[in-house]
Amino acid sequence: MAGRVAGKVVLLTGGAMGLGKAAATRLLAEGATVIITDIDEAAGRATAAELGCGYIHQDVTDWPRWQAVIAEVEAQHGRLDVLVNNAAITVFGSIADISPEDFKRCYTVDVDSIFMGCKAAIPLMAKSGGGSIVNFSSAAGNKVSPDLAAYNSAKAAVVTLTKSIALYCAREQNGVRVNSVQPGTILTPNVESVIAGTPDPDATRAAFSVAQPIGRMGEVDDIAHLVVYLASDESKFATGAPFIVDGGLSIA
Repeated sequence: MAGRVAGKVVLLTGGAMGLGKAAATRLLAEGATVIITDIDEAAGRATAAELGCGYIHQDVTDWPRWQAVIAEVEAQHGRLDVLVNNAAITVFGSIADISPEDFKRCYTVDVDSIFMGCKAAIPLMAKSGGGSIVNFSSAAGNKVSPDLAAYNSAKAAVVTLTKSIALYCAREQNGVRVNSVQPGTILTPNVESVIAGTPDPDATRAAFSVAQPIGRMGEVDDIAHLVVYLASDESKFATGAPFIVDGGLSIA
């Protein structure tokens, strides 16, 4: 039985660990050819070797590098069917605490990179007969904190940017669909390290869990399965939509 994304060529940023690695794992299991990128070359190459997928070194904030990565994918595979813009950072700080430089850095990694990735990839995807772009936002784009001024607003911007690009692709009738994913608190290695670094890790873990009305943090596969759906033809009528997977966090 063929996989749900069999024959599709997928480019996935920030694939070395966490949600990116989990999504790459599921996409591979469903038959896709996956190329991950990451700024951490050692971790990226190690993950690629572990999973049996391709790896390209990339700083997603570098426009010429985006152009080179897309050209390399075309040279190696002749097409691009799916782009998963997963790479991101979290920058903490209220409006009083955060520096203008850190605010800009958050937008550069979390928003500008998605703009550049879509801009670079859409022509090749259209030439390939269309495809699917999955942009990672966050439930933090809906549920805000006084101490996440940059991150909250950047992740909200991803949702709106996604809608604009989706309407552009629909107008052009180029066959490219564009959707966003808004995960809640997911138990990734980064979240594990944050919990471990607090004075009372057990209390922190419990607090993170009860923040979601469903009563627990999400697992990486909760998001990876959604990425497979959006990458597949099963979602062929979905475009411009924010897919919220956050245990009820956004509506609490």
